Amino acid sequence: MKLEIHNMAGHLIRRLNQISMSIFNERMRATGHALTSVQFAAMNALHAKPGLDQASLAGVIAYDRATIGGVVDRLEGKGLVKRIVNERDRRARTITLTPEGEQILQELIPVVKRFQDEILLGLNEAERAEFLRLAAKVADAGNHLSRAPLILDRKP
Repeated sequence: MKLEIHNMAGHLIRRLNQISMSIFNERMRATGHALTSVQFAAMNALHAKPGLDQASLAGVIAYDRATIGGVVDRLEGKGLVKRIVNERDRRARTITLTPEGEQILQELIPVVKRFQDEILLGLNEAERAEFLRLAAKVADAGNHLSRAPLILDRKP
């Protein structure tokens, strides 16, 4: 029996998130790496933009600023990132991938890319592209409503 919620955006988005997280976690276990999707996103961002501070890292991956420190702490504890004192502001710390972190990220990027189609099982290639286009459009339009908005360019 279909319920009214089964056709509601919020319910479907939650279910898709459950599916995505389940696949991500299963694939990480299979590689032998105990990384969360947020940790992977943080590492990916630090690869693209080495030397971000924690607040900028949170913005770039649209993650809560209040809890990004715990993500960085765990990555640092695994030896995947390091914090460096900012030369311009001795109170601030920048974050970079360690050589081990870079190596693991390069190993995992193809793994994560391979299972993206599985997350959107049931859609053909054109439908997947359209889904991603529409999902990005909705996320961009509602970005200002998020408790952790995506911030690509931080103004000094």
